[in-house]
Amino acid sequence: KNKSGSSYGSGSGVSGLKMFIAGTSGNDVNEYTLSTAWDVSTASFVDSFSVSSQETKPYGIAFNKSGMKMFIVGIKGDDVNEYTLSTAWDVSSASFEYALDISNEELFPTGIAFSKSGEKMFIVGGHGDDVSEYTLATAWDVSSASFVDSFDLSNEDTFPSGIAFSKSGE
Repeated sequence: KNKSGSSYGSGSGVSGLKMFIAGTSGNDVNEYTLSTAWDVSTASFVDSFSVSSQETKPYGIAFNKSGMKMFIVGIKGDDVNEYTLSTAWDVSSASFEYALDISNEELFPTGIAFSKSGEKMFIVGGHGDDVSEYTLATAWDVSSASFVDSFDLSNEDTFPSGIAFSKSGE
């Protein structure tokens, strides 16, 4: 199975006690609970949420700080899919909200990250071998996103598939 994913910060509302994996085999997001923070050997499966109506090859995943918003990118839809969770960090409570077409900047989006404030979004992928930066007029609302610029990664890597920032963003 091809499973990949990343999320904002700890990826959990309770530091390191939740893990989320976006997978192309089931076209879903799988949620796990860790009985010991940051120790994947203590993970147990909780639930999954299908994103197949929006994306059939999900690769990247991110959450906002509160765990009430989830964002998925993948190589089939060429968009960013935004979901609202009625229960924080519970993917079974997700509902689709909006899809932002990013095909002008990236045809194979594989990774997504946000600034701590949720006012910047970054997409990495294999078509342009770059990082695309967007500004969100409303934090954590991809319908308010506008493209800013891109940073070429082709000298260092081709078909980049993940992106993460340090906690401070530096």
